[in-house]
Amino acid sequence: MIDLHRLSPLVAAITPSATVAITTRAKELRRAGVDVIGLGAGEPDFDTPSHIVEAAIQGIRDGNTRYTAPDGTLELKEAIRDKFLVENGIEYSLDEIAASCGGKHSIHNLFTAVLAPGDEVIIPTPYWVSYPEQVRIAGGTPVFVEATADSGFRVDPEAVKKAITDRTRVLVLNSPSNPTGAVYPRAEIEALVDIAIEHGILVLSDEVYEHLLYEGASHHSPAAFSPEARRHVVTMNSVSKTYAMTGWRVGYMGGPAPIMRAVARLQSHQSQNPASQSQAAAVGALRGGLDAVAEMRDAFDLRRGHAIKSLESIPGIRLVRPAGAFYAFPDARDLLGRLGGRFPDTTQLCAHLLDAHNVACVPGAPF
Repeated sequence: MIDLHRLSPLVAAITPSATVAITTRAKELRRAGVDVIGLGAGEPDFDTPSHIVEAAIQGIRDGNTRYTAPDGTLELKEAIRDKFLVENGIEYSLDEIAASCGGKHSIHNLFTAVLAPGDEVIIPTPYWVSYPEQVRIAGGTPVFVEATADSGFRVDPEAVKKAITDRTRVLVLNSPSNPTGAVYPRAEIEALVDIAIEHGILVLSDEVYEHLLYEGASHHSPAAFSPEARRHVVTMNSVSKTYAMTGWRVGYMGGPAPIMRAVARLQSHQSQNPASQSQAAAVGALRGGLDAVAEMRDAFDLRRGHAIKSLESIPGIRLVRPAGAFYAFPDARDLLGRLGGRFPDTTQLCAHLLDAHNVACVPGAPF
């Protein structure tokens, strides 16, 4: 007899998100009255800028409370098109754009649309925890290529080339990076894209932290490099990090029309459209300028300076200075050794920090 509550093997194998688990635990402690310092979820703590909130409210007043096209309203797709052109130098037509219920949803849709069972996706490590799980959900196989602290957590193009097989379908590129804050210079991105072009594979360029850059770092969108690069690159972004809109759930992609139209078909049977009010807010964000974004970035940079100074003052901690995003990825292996085996790994260390000191950190191992 079949177990009534048996799970799909695919779902049963999914590993829970480490950041979500830590953030959930921190929220539980706060509800119990504990003053927790939360360093878990990758989420701005600022309120959504007022002009964006007003755009959502006006959208509701204008009757934007019904279904829209699965991949976004005309107004939103036009705003995304203009954003890509002005900020990234990429000229996409409307049928090359698809909006979704957040950046995570966009990536899920892309992998589902392009991966056949057994197809491989190259993911540089350290990586955002959802990349490999989403590859597996889509029936693919994640292939990891290590990017070390010595390289600034930027993957070596030659190591990527060696990892390519006849099953390789996608290379993931995330710059600025979650969780390391690494930012790739243009020459290194060009080298990776050239490899993708040579071997006929797609590049997923995750650019959600593009405006969070420090110490003179620059962002480069690979789809803007050449017509051939444009054919091979899918550019993914969202309003979540840039505009402090994590809860609004609007992500978007630009890429080859056959893939974007497949994503729209998939979404029509899945989530349908992003919430219509959220789409109105996203239009307000994309058309409202970057002044509020610059203010948040300056605040992040100030906090970044405090974090770097504090971490570098701890004996046994080594840190590659993050040039982007709002993360630090310190190496605590020497610290664990200094503690004489008290904590066997960073998971136990982070549990101690939360339970004994009310500081919620995320262990590095899941990344």
